[in-house]
Amino acid sequence: MSASAGTGAAAPVRVAALYRFASFADPAALKAPLEATCRAHGVKGTLLLAGEGINGTIAGSQAGLEAAIAHIRALPGCDGLEVKWSDAPAMPFHRMKVRLKREIVTMGVEGIDPTASVGTYVAPEDWNALIADPDTVVIDTRNDYEVKVGTFARAIDPGTASFRDFPRWFRAHRDELLGEGREPRVAMFCTGGIRCEKATAFLKAEGVEEVFHLEGGILKYLETVPEADSLWDGECFVFDRRVAVGHGLVQGSHSLCHACRMPVSEADRASASYEEGVSCPACHATLTEAKRASARERHRQERLAAQRGEAHVGARMG
Repeated sequence: MSASAGTGAAAPVRVAALYRFASFADPAALKAPLEATCRAHGVKGTLLLAGEGINGTIAGSQAGLEAAIAHIRALPGCDGLEVKWSDAPAMPFHRMKVRLKREIVTMGVEGIDPTASVGTYVAPEDWNALIADPDTVVIDTRNDYEVKVGTFARAIDPGTASFRDFPRWFRAHRDELLGEGREPRVAMFCTGGIRCEKATAFLKAEGVEEVFHLEGGILKYLETVPEADSLWDGECFVFDRRVAVGHGLVQGSHSLCHACRMPVSEADRASASYEEGVSCPACHATLTEAKRASARERHRQERLAAQRGEAHVGARMG
């Protein structure tokens, strides 16, 4: 969908998810001008800068985002930057942050360069045929809590708590994944494309030749492929206050647990272990009564602040 495309009635806030692998000789010098541009145009969210490029999600008005994206596209190697657009009913972030990192997506393996060697992009409209083929090994490169919210049919869940765990997982399971005496196709995917792009670069470095990844990630697939034709099951976790989105990138049914920051489904909210603002099935057993009491009081204060139209001083910032 283009920057000017709409979904019917105009939404109050536009959201832009973006990344670009590029060579930044001095990312620290890029930080202040980028942050100033975003702030000047009322854009909020988080952008990560590293020697390998830029990554993040920002939100604001269409005009504000276009100004921020124009600034990013003027950075070295970023003229081809692609953006995944969606709408939000309200601003999903509290402030604007530009952070300097060693990697824009942390894998922790030296020498992996997606600008030099990467897998083959597969357009969303061609993805179903690839992953439906029994000779294709389909791997979800996201973290375990994201996979729980939704994933593709036949996808293997590495069960990783962090993307940093992915190389170790692949090396430990390579033989059972690829088998002996054969070299199957490997298809990988992630939310917006960045993790699976770096994962394909890693697999190529490990000697795997036929490696593919979903162009634009799950977000582009959910935007592009009609729900009736989709092989996606569930919702897609996103790293902002929307928590998850479904087909057409509409806001999903998940919320976020205030205690452990894990996504909470409708079934989780029906559990006896769920208490709004206090606990969910993922963390209920780990909380002391003192922590529960503190969380209840914080939640009460947040509700009172919301009723007054104020932001609670103890609220976690996005």
